[in-house]
Amino acid sequence: MTAANDNPNVVVLSPRQAPVDRLGDLLKLVRGVSLKRINALVGTLFENVDDALFDLAERAGSNAVQTEYFDGMREIRRKRHLVERLFHEQASRAFNDFAEGKAHTVAGEGPQPSAPAGGLSLVDDVELEESLAVSSMIAKAENRLQRTLYQVNQRLSVIVGGGKVDDANNPIGPAALANAFRVAVREFEVNVQVKLIVFKLFERYVIAGLEAVYDEVNIELIRAGVLPQVRHTVARNAQSGAGASPAAGLLGHDDAGEINPTTTAHDAQTVYDPVQAEVYHTLRALLASRRGPMHYGGEPAAGGFSATDLLSALTLLQASPTPPARVEAEPLDAAQIVQQIKQELLAQVGRLTADAKDKRVTSADEDTIDLVGMLFEYILRDRNLPAQMQALLGRLQIPYLKVGILDRHLFAQKTHPARRLLDLLADAGKSWSEESDRDHRLFDRVKATVETVLRDFDDDVGVFDREVASFSDFIGQNRKRADLAEQRAADAARGREKLQAARQRAAREILSRISDRNLPPIVHGVLSRPWANYLVLTLLRQGEESDEWRNALRFTDEFIWSAQPKTTDNELARLRALLPPLQKALRHGLTTVAYHEADMQRLLADLALFYDRVLAGQKLETKKVDEVIRESVAAAIPTDAAAGATADAVAPAAPASHSPVEEAVLDGTLLAADEVSAEPDADDEYLRAVKAIKPGSWIEFVDESGQRERAKLSWISPISAKYLFVNRRGLKVCDKTATSLAEELRSGSTTILEEVPLFD
Repeated sequence: MTAANDNPNVVVLSPRQAPVDRLGDLLKLVRGVSLKRINALVGTLFENVDDALFDLAERAGSNAVQTEYFDGMREIRRKRHLVERLFHEQASRAFNDFAEGKAHTVAGEGPQPSAPAGGLSLVDDVELEESLAVSSMIAKAENRLQRTLYQVNQRLSVIVGGGKVDDANNPIGPAALANAFRVAVREFEVNVQVKLIVFKLFERYVIAGLEAVYDEVNIELIRAGVLPQVRHTVARNAQSGAGASPAAGLLGHDDAGEINPTTTAHDAQTVYDPVQAEVYHTLRALLASRRGPMHYGGEPAAGGFSATDLLSALTLLQASPTPPARVEAEPLDAAQIVQQIKQELLAQVGRLTADAKDKRVTSADEDTIDLVGMLFEYILRDRNLPAQMQALLGRLQIPYLKVGILDRHLFAQKTHPARRLLDLLADAGKSWSEESDRDHRLFDRVKATVETVLRDFDDDVGVFDREVASFSDFIGQNRKRADLAEQRAADAARGREKLQAARQRAAREILSRISDRNLPPIVHGVLSRPWANYLVLTLLRQGEESDEWRNALRFTDEFIWSAQPKTTDNELARLRALLPPLQKALRHGLTTVAYHEADMQRLLADLALFYDRVLAGQKLETKKVDEVIRESVAAAIPTDAAAGATADAVAPAAPASHSPVEEAVLDGTLLAADEVSAEPDADDEYLRAVKAIKPGSWIEFVDESGQRERAKLSWISPISAKYLFVNRRGLKVCDKTATSLAEELRSGSTTILEEVPLFD
């Protein structure tokens, strides 16, 4: 043992000493609450790794890549529990270091390669990719979680006696957790692609769930009496603060950090949308690269216009009786209109400031001006909006510039009241047309909302909340009436479709039996007129599975057989036995279709004479059904004249409206049972676009005179596949087949409007 101790290369193994727990009760509370939830999130991550890698393996472009993904799955499955334990140990150690004052900035931490003698080295490619992935993950999370993370920082600072706590040294901050995970996953012997996928899953399942963790920590600390009313004043770091406007955070709803212990995690998660925030910051980066490094730099204190200067200028422009975004503007002038407002703003702020020539707009404020300008340039070009609605909404550019300068979360917060109002107005405007709004009810309501914002909005975003509530109520009331009218239109269309389908089915059943047969005209007349109508009524009321429908078809077959010549005693005996039930069934059918009693008695008498001739074996005149129908319609023989004609030569008179069989014959379509309409080209891009339309989608139709009408797809017939369109009041506009709609798309006379909120 002594020799071993003297040898520096020998490590003496001794029982592991339990570390001294230096955590106070409140820090233990934070550790327990947070790590329990975070470890559960990590567990969820690993439960989804197999599925993610398996999907990638299936889409792999080569066997080698596929093998790497499968090897990665096996390695992660084998070492999952080890990595989970190491992550927990790293996260717990961060709390101990934090309590002892050893916490240090970890945002960009990672193993650094040793430097050669020359003093410089290239960073390993794998390490570089990992570092970039982790740094990006941390930056996005810290921006998204700014409010709740700030509150946790402030309360942890109180717990440790007033020491500074920021995002980088917070033991449960995104930086600490991401780097703890990075250390733990070094145990995985996988290639860098698989490891980057694991990092992405960590961002999706763990980092995305941190807001709920922070809310729970804040709630527990509030209950313990730690800073129950801490407020978020947007303390920005060096990176996010460059060019930041001092007006950011002026609004209480944006930066007030009060948390009620009853607040739920869901409520907190609805505040910020990480995708929206990422898009916003990407746009800002693109705008910055467009300006270049020397353009519009610096903070207000270094010679820039303050937010107060900009807001004062915007207030004056907003109150101007002739707003720059004039109502009569054409969509083609959108870019010029937006630039005109920007120039007027800069000119106005210059007039308000004595030393304006030495000042510039800060980069953050210019980004806001440009982003709002892009938004309204899009509005003035948006084909989803009629020109009249474009002009109305275009007047809101100045108020929205003020909102953007006061509260930058306008771009990253989907539930922001100003954003919701613009989306509501645009959605209502999309359905507007002069034809559907002849009383100008909707147009005047949108105009009133715009004018209220222009008149009342100064720096209180509550104006937008009130207008959202008021306009939503207006839309809700109108939607109830429109929904009722739309339901009636759909029911009427559905009824017509069912009736037409039943008529086609009845015609098909009868014509399949008699179209190619020479039969006595009286038989053709009964089957093609009253009995065809009875089949339609039976199908609508009882359905094709009913006994009544089957009995009606059985009568058709037996009635046809009864009219054919009988050559044997057995056939004659069968006919005599069949006549009473045939007469009973025919009387029932004629009564069902409300056949006049006098006409019914006349027809039954004619049939009695007809069957006497059949039983006597007399030769009967026969014809094809189309010949009988055309002659009957052409002659238009009145009912009373038919009564005096010979029973075998005269059929019942044609009714005022044709039966389904008569329609089929007169139209030249016999509706054979196997008749199938030609299938349209499935590869046609316009037909595919039509097939992709869902009920609720809006379409713009333009007629030959250039008149525009907007209509919503209300219903697609499961029978004929026709598309029923209604206007915003729920009234029918038209119905079209998929083929005709595709042709209109091809010609440009019809346009499918986008189903995306305007702001998105």
